[in-house]
Amino acid sequence: MPKETGRALDSRQLSLFDNLRADAAEVAPVGTPARRVLLGGHPVAWELRRARRRTIGFMIDHRGLRVSAPRWVTLSEIERALVEKADWILRKLAEWREHAARRERLAPRWEDGAPLRLLGRTLTMRIDARVGGVALAGEELLVGLPAGAGPEQFRDIVQSWLQQRAREVFAERIPVFSERLGRAPARWTISSARTRWGSCSADGSIRLNWRLVHFPLEIVDYVIAHELAHLREMNHSPRFWSTVGSLFPEFERARDWLKRIPDPERGEPK
Repeated sequence: MPKETGRALDSRQLSLFDNLRADAAEVAPVGTPARRVLLGGHPVAWELRRARRRTIGFMIDHRGLRVSAPRWVTLSEIERALVEKADWILRKLAEWREHAARRERLAPRWEDGAPLRLLGRTLTMRIDARVGGVALAGEELLVGLPAGAGPEQFRDIVQSWLQQRAREVFAERIPVFSERLGRAPARWTISSARTRWGSCSADGSIRLNWRLVHFPLEIVDYVIAHELAHLREMNHSPRFWSTVGSLFPEFERARDWLKRIPDPERGEPK
């Protein structure tokens, strides 16, 4: 069985969002005020990057709207392009606002009595100074901390425990799908990536986000099957998805479920 290691070079990655990416560009100095343009009756702030490119590009993420444009394009031309893309820009900005709102709703509370998801189950975290470390007791997760422990201390001890559980689950499930594929990864490791659930590198190693341990086992299985399929097809072609389907026939349902998660640092959607 392949062993977990601490080294892997990302190549094919399972991402929650396929974000738009700007070309290499010179970023405006920190503190440069955002520009504003009226789109569909809504004032929209945007930042300009002058880049080595031939066309005007748009990038929207949690930071807002950024425009990448050649040095020779005038501001009036850029603003005309913004107006032409108004519908798309407003739609994407609204999607990111919804994304941020979901993140806020699902942000974990690191305190006594707060809920925690483990393989699809909802546990209640309880501080218990008599416990050494963290212990699972029925539907409660007992955390060995003194009363009044701060949220950072609470978070660190619980996340360390969750990471160990993730290693155990991955070590059990990877061989199942490796046998189905007829090929095992050269090595595997857990990751704490903010935007990736998993990745597979050209050297045959895979990385799996430990936060998958919050989710039902079928979601964990889907991500493992997805990354192992890249050992055969380093792309997302029909042949790749056919390979995923042969490993995990219910992949479409699991894929759709996972897309609803705001990002790997958050829990299961309501």
